[in-house]
Amino acid sequence: MRNIVHIVDDSEEVRHSLNLLLRAQGLSSRGYPDAEQFLDEASPGIRGCVLADIRMPRVSGFELLERMRAAGYTLPVIMMTGHGDVPMAVRAIKGGALDFLEKPFTSGRLVETVRKGLELDAVEQRIHLRRQTLLARLSLLSERQRVILHRVANGQYNKVIAAELGVSVSTIESERQQVQLKLRATNLYELVEVAEMDGERA
Repeated sequence: MRNIVHIVDDSEEVRHSLNLLLRAQGLSSRGYPDAEQFLDEASPGIRGCVLADIRMPRVSGFELLERMRAAGYTLPVIMMTGHGDVPMAVRAIKGGALDFLEKPFTSGRLVETVRKGLELDAVEQRIHLRRQTLLARLSLLSERQRVILHRVANGQYNKVIAAELGVSVSTIESERQQVQLKLRATNLYELVEVAEMDGERA
């Protein structure tokens, strides 16, 4: 899935100039004349970042940001305006925007901020993919193996787990080995990471 810079601005001239600038830098971009069209056409799973004008008819940039967060969009949002002030900048950042750019801004500042947004989204993608991979591996564990996973992650020794579960130490050792194989975990840190993730789902 390509990472795209989504430009949401009611000015066709602005959208056109930003598209030209970004594509000259080797970046993919797409323009939307208003927030409604962006929300209608872009699913929460899209990748990239958003360049959104604050002052737009019907749905402002601030409202767009709020609706995106409420709908589960995770991609970074960069707010733009031709008439900004400190309260607007504070509202944008507190609302979850990556940055606040006041027009006219330099092409260098824009490209630098966009690249930062794309990199942040790429990191988010990697985290998401790793989480999905670990959850898939977690589903391979039996119920007893999940219990053992959590007790190992809590620092319990094999003999203590064996006594509490009423089985032999060799059984726990074998089950623990299976847990590590199924999770492809090479150390205790990775076991703790998956155990915490399993706890979040419970």
